[in-house]
Amino acid sequence: WPQDCISRAEDKCCGPQAIADARGVAHSLGIPHYVVDEADQFERLVIDYFSSEYQAGRTPNPCVMCNEKLKFGNLWSKAATLGCDYIATGHYAIIEHVGATPSSREGKCGDGAASTFAVLRKGIDPRKDQSYFLFSLRQPQLLRALTPLGGMRKAEIRKIAHSLGLRVADKIDSQEICFVPGNDYKAFLRSHLCEGEFHRGEIYDVDGNFVGEHGGIELFTVGQRKGLPGGSARPRYVVDLDPETNRVIVGDADDLICDEFEVDRMNWHPVAGIDALDDGEKIAATVKIRYNHPGTLASVTPLEHGRARIRLHEPQRAVTPGQATVIYHGDVVLGGGWICRAEPVRSSEARVLA
Repeated sequence: WPQDCISRAEDKCCGPQAIADARGVAHSLGIPHYVVDEADQFERLVIDYFSSEYQAGRTPNPCVMCNEKLKFGNLWSKAATLGCDYIATGHYAIIEHVGATPSSREGKCGDGAASTFAVLRKGIDPRKDQSYFLFSLRQPQLLRALTPLGGMRKAEIRKIAHSLGLRVADKIDSQEICFVPGNDYKAFLRSHLCEGEFHRGEIYDVDGNFVGEHGGIELFTVGQRKGLPGGSARPRYVVDLDPETNRVIVGDADDLICDEFEVDRMNWHPVAGIDALDDGEKIAATVKIRYNHPGTLASVTPLEHGRARIRLHEPQRAVTPGQATVIYHGDVVLGGGWICRAEPVRSSEARVLA
């Protein structure tokens, strides 16, 4: 973590205090405890990504990137040097190893054979499910990962922790981005970007009328209402960001409604069967357009170059470029990607009428 964040994050569930908590739990259970310093890699792979996405007019998801690059990337490399066969994390998701089942006692495949593939599923507690944050993991990462909490509910886990006398039994849940104090991403960006790195520009409404000026496109995200100029009879929201002109486009709530969008950098899991699809064939699925989104029915069409087009059965509000979209069949993750283009329903209707 950057040093200026550490002093303000002592009370966070995944802040620096977590090191002491992990050490204490390991001591109680008789497990060796190691500390790996990945501060430089975290800065490069997560924080730099976080800042650069906002500079590009997109809203980042650092938790997905941290899981892919650090927890299931660099952490595995360190674990392998210690002779570990698997890494186990506290994510609320289920990773099913098809073809061979890892032994809970030895951490090896029960019959000594390698698993054929891994299936990522939602955790059984819908309020805590974190499969969304793991969609970008590739098969080699999933095949060497264990998530034992995915099949349990939080109350049950706390009860077990109490029975073992663990001091973390009542530790608070994670609610914020771990390295952003107070969840104030604007203050974080102001402290980590030079003044000249903010892309100042103008604010226009959806009809092309000048509304005002802004201090940096980095300080806005689609769906945002706070911090916009007043003077309108109806509430204004950010509906689009144009990094090429540094323009912030605002409109009313209806201008945020979207029923079709595209994603790129798709990561399809083997269960999706994409290789067997004919060109243009659609997949009926449920998609989540952000972590706290309940999910909605959609038709997903795989495209060339790692892209996909998603048509929502029910239009949704604030489909945000830069955020992850995860595709499910029931509780199984079929894959996911990053929202790269979303067109509001009003824009589509206007184009048809024209």
